[in-house]
Amino acid sequence: MKRVLILLITVIGLEAKSIDAIEYEGLIHLSEETAGEITKIEVGEELDIEKINKAIKELYEYNYFKDIVASYDQGTLTFSFKEKPIISKVDIIGYKEAEQENILDALGIDKGDIYDEQKMQEAKKDILDLLEYEGFFDSDISLETTEEGNSVELDIVVKKGEQVHIKSLEFMGNTVFDDGDLENILKNREQEFLGWMWGRNDGLIHVNEIPIDKQRLKDYYMQHGYLDVAISDGLLEVDFGGYKAKQLYKIEEGEPYTVSTVTIKQEKQVLELDTVELELEEGETFNIEEFRTDSKTLNDAVADKGYAYVRVTPDIIPNSEEHTVEVVYTIEPGDKVYINDVIISGNTRTIDRVVRREVFLAPGDLFSLTDLEDSRKALKRTGYFEKVEIKQKRVAIDEMNLEVEVKEQPTGNIIVGAGYGSYDGFLYNVAVSDKNIFGSGLDVGVDVEKSDKTSTYNIHVNNPRVWDSEYSTGVNVFKDSYEAYEYDETTQGGSVFVGKKLSRHLTGTLKLLYVDVDLDYDDVNLVDEKYDKSSIIPSLTYDTTDSYYLPREGIAASTSLEYAGMYGKEEFVKSYSKFSMYYGLEDLIDYDMILRYKAKLGYINDRGYLHINEKLYMGGTGTVRGYSTNSISPRDAQYDRIGGKKMFANSIEASIPLVESAKMRLAFFLDYGMIGEGSFNEIKRAGTGAVIEWLAPLGPIQFIFAQALDDEFVDDTTSFEFTMGKRF
Repeated sequence: MKRVLILLITVIGLEAKSIDAIEYEGLIHLSEETAGEITKIEVGEELDIEKINKAIKELYEYNYFKDIVASYDQGTLTFSFKEKPIISKVDIIGYKEAEQENILDALGIDKGDIYDEQKMQEAKKDILDLLEYEGFFDSDISLETTEEGNSVELDIVVKKGEQVHIKSLEFMGNTVFDDGDLENILKNREQEFLGWMWGRNDGLIHVNEIPIDKQRLKDYYMQHGYLDVAISDGLLEVDFGGYKAKQLYKIEEGEPYTVSTVTIKQEKQVLELDTVELELEEGETFNIEEFRTDSKTLNDAVADKGYAYVRVTPDIIPNSEEHTVEVVYTIEPGDKVYINDVIISGNTRTIDRVVRREVFLAPGDLFSLTDLEDSRKALKRTGYFEKVEIKQKRVAIDEMNLEVEVKEQPTGNIIVGAGYGSYDGFLYNVAVSDKNIFGSGLDVGVDVEKSDKTSTYNIHVNNPRVWDSEYSTGVNVFKDSYEAYEYDETTQGGSVFVGKKLSRHLTGTLKLLYVDVDLDYDDVNLVDEKYDKSSIIPSLTYDTTDSYYLPREGIAASTSLEYAGMYGKEEFVKSYSKFSMYYGLEDLIDYDMILRYKAKLGYINDRGYLHINEKLYMGGTGTVRGYSTNSISPRDAQYDRIGGKKMFANSIEASIPLVESAKMRLAFFLDYGMIGEGSFNEIKRAGTGAVIEWLAPLGPIQFIFAQALDDEFVDDTTSFEFTMGKRF
């Protein structure tokens, strides 16, 4: 009203005046043309107070302005604007930097936005609500602003309140499952003794999880057939004096149900039902988890036949008298869908064709859900991309576009680094490499590495997809010096390989290797040797993992057979196989834990000439951690290492987030291996410990803290090692 009165005073008595010119002063966010379209006032009109007042109100609706004043002088109508300040910087004090971005996104506040007082008050309320969801009560939020010109720096200061701990959690009416079974599936659990320790439950309440906990309980019962189970809301009684809580669930269990029939109804015949294996079967106890899994199985099977927009409607028909249930799946496949176009974005460096060759769907192809998922995983396995999304955009009843959005990650490195190994001592490394040079997909590298015991010079060029075909090739030239426990070894040579993708996940390669070897024995009774070796090495590699550096699912396996003796002195056959399996638990336990199993198997058949340096050894980061690299080996009467011909090593690992913003994780491991000359189990060793895994800008880095479990007096043990560039 105040601004309207100012206008009335300014223009009173001028109603009969004509508008000869219109001026807009102080506009930043709106152009004069846009302002003119909003006011709808034009030159030549008579001055109209009501029309001007209406224009001011409509301008205010855009929420850009703190003040608007209209004045008239000698035929010129002037609108003077004072705009609200722009947020030049915004911080949330009291939250970690990694959390701030997600919170600001949820609040809808960002640098460059208009500072609006009403919106800020709503943001304060939203943060208070968020804090209560996180279990913080009696929190305080204040806004601190620093204005300079037409900009403002905003600090949202968060003082988190007290957290409530659940001191008592009770269940009433449960007879089938005991309290411990039920509590273990809840997010909100009773505080344990020494709950602040890692692995113990601190009892902190998570308000946002309370309604979900009720559903978790119901779901748990329904996994065991209890369809009639009734569970009360989690009755919560909070003592805000001591910030302690009691929680109670009342349960009416009912009886378990048995599956009487499983029926699949198809709108039109798209599936041969005898080709689909379902988990739920007639006569067994109903399980809601298997019910959901079967629904997805049917959906995926139909989607793989081109029906991208299939709808599978699962239903259950319970018989409460007999405690049986009919399971019915109704399939509405819709129309078959073909790929119209594949649109690639986000690849500022990588050439389009390098991305496209990993996508197993092309224009004109019939849609397949499996092909879509395999494409996403294949792109992640290249190691070129930090993030990959493939979106489906329908452009016609029977056509869709695939929008492949990638976020690139560094693939080229210039590394000047240092590390430490228990046997090698301090290690110095200079490397220039790029596994996607110029975005071409070519892998090129020069590596120089020196330590107290080793020196390595290596140049390689690999093309994983020659002319975007299924063929690969590469060449490697190297010179290595290695001071082993019983001898010094110098090798120089090179290799060349050709490969072919035999299937989507299986690749075969054939490598030719030539090496000149110089052995200098520490034992004065042994004669130093110089010889050469030539080998042919066929190998197979199988990979279904979903990421190159940090897989959460899938299998990576390889096996090779080196035949030495084509030319040169050495004659032997060496078989070497590796196997890794990854399983992420986030969908099951709502926590980003990754389980890993890794194994290596080596076997050598001596065909007449086998040097000690070609034999098998254990110990170090690749086999059994807690022991120095290659230190575990059969020994002679003087306890000198002579190497083995049979070796097996495996490990289990559990990896959890440590500092998510820094892409840092913590893994715990248990390694066990066997090695021998005549049999596998002549020597057995185990080690355990923890690893800090860091997906750093320079590549994956591991800091290994290990403990040998069953070492003997002849063993060389180590408690710390460092690796770089290896897959987790």
